[in-house]
Amino acid sequence: MVGTRESRAAEMHSAVRTVTVHIPISFRRKGGRKLVISPTGERHAPSPSRSIDDALLRSLVQAFEWKRMLDDGEYSNIGELAGAVKLNHSFVSRVLRLTLLAPDLVEAILNGRQAETIDRQKLLHSLPDCWVEQEV
Repeated sequence: MVGTRESRAAEMHSAVRTVTVHIPISFRRKGGRKLVISPTGERHAPSPSRSIDDALLRSLVQAFEWKRMLDDGEYSNIGELAGAVKLNHSFVSRVLRLTLLAPDLVEAILNGRQAETIDRQKLLHSLPDCWVEQEV
């Protein structure tokens, strides 16, 4: 009976085959989260209800904190602030521009409801002056 069991196990082992399925997708990071990009370019976010962009949120908070420091007179100008926080003057200036965002866009970012096209890099490098032109 032992020989029979072994022969059945050998038959089952040879009958089992591995099937490998390749799905052409890619993963992209957005705000510290991964997005799945399908071959057609569709994006599938892990959480459909809210997508808080942590990097953008941290920069927004930092911008308002730095603005408060300048307004309160802790630092007399952006150069002095940049030196104190040990960052490049130009970077500090770009982050400070986030304080010029439309109030509805700031609220959308805080709630994770901003447009998918809005991210930290986009806002740091190209920010429309007019609130109406800023997407929510």
